[in-house]
Formats: sequence, structure tokens, C-alpha cells
Amino acid sequence: MKIAVPVEGLGNDTAVSASFGRAAGFLVFDNGEGTTKILSNDAAQSAGGAGIRAAQTVVDSGAMILLTPQCGGNAAKVLLAAGVKLYKTQPDVSASENIKRFLRGELTELAEIHEGFHGH
Repeated sequence: MKIAVPVEGLGNDTAVSASFGRAAGFLVFDNGEGTTKILSNDAAQSAGGAGIRAAQTVVDSGAMILLTPQCGGNAAKVLLAAGVKLYKTQPDVSASENIKRFLRGELTELAEIHEGFHGH
């Protein structure tokens, strides 16, 4: 099972990004292999549609779980249509620690999907 997390930096122990679509990248952890990969988020600098493009990056990575503090409606539609489950990260905790907490069953499903930050 692969788990993706939007991150602020491109290192293994980076902070979780507050913005899914504008994250610097995605940390993708493969639980079966025990490996971690960092994917750059090419959508971060786009004028529009960043959430949708970022969601497609997550889907293309093969991740079936996304840990994120929030997610816009358009991105959520792409993710959910691909069968990706969304879970809410815990604040002030690194991406790798959030993954550990997810694996221990400590994170809850992301229930609140916002309308997105169109034009921001």
C-alpha cells in the first residue's frame, strides 16, 4: 500500500504542507517495500487547476491513501474517483510521523472538503 502526503520541502522528514494543490511535493511511502520517494509537484506554480493536477500526480504515483490537512472539492473528486482514501493529518507533526500515526490507526478520515482557493 502506498501512502502520499503533501509536503513543504523535498526531504524525508519535512513538514506537511497546509495546501494540497500548492505543496512543494509529495512524500510517497510504500508500506510493502518500506521505501520512501519524494515527487515534485509541478502543479504548485500553475495559474489555475493546481488541486486537480496535484491530485492526478497522487493518483499516478499509485498511492491509495492521502494524508492531508485539507483538500479542495475538485481535487477530492479526482482522488475519490480513483479510489484514494483521504485522512486528516495531525498539526505540527512531520509527514513521516503522520504516516506512522496512520499505520497505528490514529488518524481519522478527512470529512470536510472545502471549495478550494480559486484565484489565490
